[in-house]
Amino acid sequence: MTTITISGLPGTGKTTVAKLLENRLGLKYVYSGEIFRRLAKKYNMSLEEFGAYCEHHREIDEELDAYQLELLRKGNVIVEGRIAGWLAYRNNIPAVKILLDASLVVRAKRIVKRERGDIDKRKQEIAKRERSEATRYQSYYGIDVKDTSIYDLVIDTADKPPEQIVDIIMRYLGK
Repeated sequence: MTTITISGLPGTGKTTVAKLLENRLGLKYVYSGEIFRRLAKKYNMSLEEFGAYCEHHREIDEELDAYQLELLRKGNVIVEGRIAGWLAYRNNIPAVKILLDASLVVRAKRIVKRERGDIDKRKQEIAKRERSEATRYQSYYGIDVKDTSIYDLVIDTADKPPEQIVDIIMRYLGK
């Protein structure tokens, strides 16, 4: 049974890598960020506004996390989520925990390319969102998102195409 978590900050390439892995490994892929985005729309808020709202409404994060835990416990899945690796680690769920990383500038450029907009404004939005998430995860769970010690594999994606990142993961998996 293969269970993989893919975590990382916005713009690190999580979704692209997870989709490529889904195709290569034939595992079900679940993107918890999409659920968060749908909830933000439902509440008629931007991601930034919804993140701030969640700082005072713990039940939203708890619902998302319970869903991810259910999937992780079943196994044979790729779960992409900011703290998916932490959830597996804290709950002793066997999983290959992968963290993708890149500088703020690289990530902002990728997001502007994908969604358009102004790079400086995107950098500010990203930084604000990251602070909000770090506050929530520390407050709710005692998780320091800067602690990378729980990950099996940490990959700097700044100078690597997605296919190369997937090749690194596949070699780690012995495939």
